[in-house]
This record gives sequence, C-alpha cells and structure tokens, in this order.
Amino acid sequence: MAPVRTESIRDVQIFTGTLKPKAHFVVAPKIGGRLKKLLVNIGDGVKRDQMIAMLEDEEYVQEVEESRAELTVARANLEEQNSALESAQREFERSRALREKKIASESELDTAQAQLDVMTAKQKVAMAQVAQQEAALKAAQVRLSYTKIQASWEEDGDDVRVVGERFVDEGAMLTAHSPIVSVYDISSLTAVVFVIERDYPKIKIGQESMVTTDAYPQQSFSGRILRVAPVLKETSRQARVEIEVPNPDRLLKPGMFARVQIEFAQHENVTLVPVAALARRGDRQGVFVADTENMKALFVPVTLGIMNSESAEVIDPPLSGFVITLGQHLIEDGAPIILPDNQQG
Repeated sequence: MAPVRTESIRDVQIFTGTLKPKAHFVVAPKIGGRLKKLLVNIGDGVKRDQMIAMLEDEEYVQEVEESRAELTVARANLEEQNSALESAQREFERSRALREKKIASESELDTAQAQLDVMTAKQKVAMAQVAQQEAALKAAQVRLSYTKIQASWEEDGDDVRVVGERFVDEGAMLTAHSPIVSVYDISSLTAVVFVIERDYPKIKIGQESMVTTDAYPQQSFSGRILRVAPVLKETSRQARVEIEVPNPDRLLKPGMFARVQIEFAQHENVTLVPVAALARRGDRQGVFVADTENMKALFVPVTLGIMNSESAEVIDPPLSGFVITLGQHLIEDGAPIILPDNQQG
C-alpha cells in the first residue's frame, strides 16, 4: 500500500528528434572551369560575401579585353558619324537658305535633306552599336567576376557561418552549379520532433522546452517551440514540431540526436496516488482505498488529471489514507485486507 499524497505534479512529455541547422546552402560556381584555388576547408568560419574559391580566369580576361577593344572601335565610329551628321546638317541649312533666296533649286534642297536623313540614321546605328558593345563588355566583366566564388547570404542571421562539407579539390574541372562546399549557420539550431495526435492539442507556439543530447548528457539547452505543422501525416498520425535552440557556444551540431522535454502544465497542492494503484473495473477507472476500520478494500472510481510515470492526479473525489498498489487486479470491492504491521493502528 501507499499513502495518498498532496503535492505538486507536472505534465511533462519527452520527444526525440534531430537537430537541424538554422540555415545551410551549397556554394557552387555560375560558370564552368578548372578550380584554381580553394580557400576554405571543413570547419572553417566564413563571413558573408567572403571569397572561398577561384576558377582559372584567362579565357574570361581575354573576353573582357576583346569587348573593351570592340567598344573603343564603336565609340570611334560614333564620333565619325557625329561629325558626318554635323556636316550634313550644315549643308542642309545652307541649301535651305539659298532656296529661300531663290538661288538653289528645289532638287538641291531635297538632296541635302536626303543626305541629312541618311547621316541621322547612321548616327543612330552607331549609338546602338556603342550601347551593344557596352553591354557586351559588362557581360564579359560579370562572367570574369564569376571566377571569384563567394559565400553570400542575406544579412539576417549570424555574421560568421561554418563550412560543413567539401565536395571537390583544387584542380577539379567543374561545370556550372557543381557543388564546392556547404555552409551552415549554427548560431541556433532547430530540433525537429514529431508528436502524436493525443499530444498535438497541447503543443503551442512559444512554449519553452529543454533539450538534451547524447554528446552532452549532463547539460541542458533551453528552446522554444517555433513552428507547429497544421497537418498530421496520415501514415503515422504525427505532426512535425520545430523547436528553436540558441547555440551561442556552438556546442550543438546539426545531425545530433535530441531529446526535447516540454512542460504542458503544472498543478500545485493536488491529490496524488501512485500509478501502480490504478485499476479498472468494467468501464470505470479507480483505486482501491484501504478501509482500516473495517479492514476492507473499497473500490473508488476517480477522475484523473495529470499523469506521469510514477504518480497520477485525482481530481475527484477527495481521497485520503492509503491505496492498494499490489494485487488489486485480483480483488473486488469490499474484499478483506490485512495491513502490514507498520501500517496498523
């Protein structure tokens, strides 16, 4: 037998899952080429926009030089067309003035107008060629910049991230979008767990939690529920829950096994009985209370509240005294009992 107690009880559940990085991405080149230099390795810290690799750039440097030379030619041609247009404009103005004085014929004026129109069109073509060559030069410069590969991300998050994996070595021939390294933000991690349908209504965004790992069994890390999936998987009847776990000391790593303890409720000064005392008779759950005056076991149906592995909260009815914790499945209501010597009188 065990006494009915008045104590506090907590509704705590432990879920298991995996730690995921706050963010991660793969760094890859936008163009193909031979990897000339790899500037980082596994475990290295990486700052935002830091250059981490270089491709051979001789071909792209040559493209820039060719585009620059073609732009120079286009600009010279534009200057020539501007000069020819000015000359045609002056000739047209002279012919118009002479025509007004009846000195030049109408055909001479028409010829000057036609020449002006031709020079205007050529000047527009020359301007378009300059714009085209400027765009070509800019495109060549952009391709050249792609030979210097950077680790870039938005400003949100940690200023320094870490290289998690390296996929290639120096000298490798890469195609566009071939992975070079992966970069992880581990300033905080996400513990991903799955909760069953029974516990799903208890989960709320913002709830505090405690996270432990096999790597640091004596240390707990505080967390907060960040996201709760709005659906349960049909195959498992479980929902995904994500817990944000700050990681300022970088002790936790992505991929670690995590145990997440979440407290759903805490009740103070309530009636508790051992879980071992619970029994079921028909469709009613209750406990056998020891009637020490009549030396009988009385079955009392109970309404339960919070339960853990050791104790159960009895909401109703009020209980006191002792409850039977051993052999109650073999007895019936009103069965005689014998109390141990230390629990008599």
